[in-house]
Amino acid sequence: MFDQVQADQHEILDLIGIGIGPFNLGLAAMLKKTPEVQALFLERKPKFEWHPGLLIEGTTLQVPFLADVVTMADPTSPFSFLNYLKEHQRLYHFYFLERFHIPRNEYNHYCQWVTQELDNCAFNRNVLNIQWEENDTDSHYRITAIDTETDTPVIYRARHLALGTGSVPNMDPRFSNLPSEDVFHSAHFLDNLERYRDARSITVVGSGQSAAEVFHTLLQEQETYGYKLDWFTRSNGFFPMEYSKLGLEHFSPEYTRHFHSLSPAARDEKIRNQDLLYKGISASTIADIYDLLYERTVAGKETPARLLSHVELRDIKPTEQNGLRSYHLHGYHRDEQQHFTHESDVVILSTGYQHSIPNFVSGIRHLIEWDEQGRYVIGEDYRLSLIHHRDNSVFIQNGELHTHGVGAPDLGLGAFRNSVIINTLTGRDVYSVSERNVFQQFGLVHQASQQKSPVKG
Repeated sequence: MFDQVQADQHEILDLIGIGIGPFNLGLAAMLKKTPEVQALFLERKPKFEWHPGLLIEGTTLQVPFLADVVTMADPTSPFSFLNYLKEHQRLYHFYFLERFHIPRNEYNHYCQWVTQELDNCAFNRNVLNIQWEENDTDSHYRITAIDTETDTPVIYRARHLALGTGSVPNMDPRFSNLPSEDVFHSAHFLDNLERYRDARSITVVGSGQSAAEVFHTLLQEQETYGYKLDWFTRSNGFFPMEYSKLGLEHFSPEYTRHFHSLSPAARDEKIRNQDLLYKGISASTIADIYDLLYERTVAGKETPARLLSHVELRDIKPTEQNGLRSYHLHGYHRDEQQHFTHESDVVILSTGYQHSIPNFVSGIRHLIEWDEQGRYVIGEDYRLSLIHHRDNSVFIQNGELHTHGVGAPDLGLGAFRNSVIINTLTGRDVYSVSERNVFQQFGLVHQASQQKSPVKG
């Protein structure tokens, strides 16, 4: 078998994927059905890691196990979660578990297993730059990376790209210079276990799923470690994520097509009003928190924590007393329009994630079309719109919330997006894409997938 990880640096591959998260991993796995496509996927980390700072014991995926990297496109794939269970002699264990939502740390291990089964994933490859190269006979992208194990540059060339670098923790830059062991994003929660367990007081900021899981973990351990605990959010309350069956149909190919057909202004307006489709808390996590609070207040005991909504965090200032470091939080209660101060040893900012343009894109930035807000212009088939027509495409993975809607980061749509990418890349229906998957209709006219021209090369 051709070992693509050790490919000749002068060879021009068909596709280079940058970043190995769940979506590009799925693309790498699904491309095994197209041996004519020579592809390689690069990742700067030494191995696959999916939000390692939030692999909290007892937490699960918020989507069914069918949202693995391949099943929704090809249930017979050897890279399915069910085959992973079979290979690890856990199929009967899972059968008796009778759950659709699997442990988060098992999903992480499953993805690591997939990478070990593939020969087209190269880790310890930090991509630094992409350049466009063109001559009379050929055109391609030149990718410069650093092999972080040997600290040596590696050059790759490819006719097409798939950008799958994912999102990064969204943290107010005003707080980034504060000591990271005291004030940190929830993405680093498990990295700071010893610090928060030594704290006298802890404040969690935010009201999404990650914030709720962090708060629940802290609440469980509070009696052991004795810290004071507060939970603030600027939202109107601690609300559940929309999880009704018809609500879930927004995470479908039909809604994705409908959303893409709207004007940019209409898309932005919709996104602003759809927070609870993808930013709320699971009802089961809310129930777990409430049940624990109820139990802790038996026999007239005081509530062990304060939950406060409508609060904007305006500032965090370090202070020190008797050699002990702490922080003054300046808050503003939006309902009562009052300012207040609050002291805490540790502040955990569960303020979500953002999609930034990777630095390595700067070398081809002039080729890409940008919208008025400096975001990618993206076609329905997940190709970036380029200034001049080229046969060399750049596909995007989970960077298209503004063009394809709330399903962009959803694991359940990853296999669909990869089906579209592979069909576009090869010019044939390698994976069938159904036109009707949900019961409801999102527009007056049913949105069928538009015919797109295949890429060449």
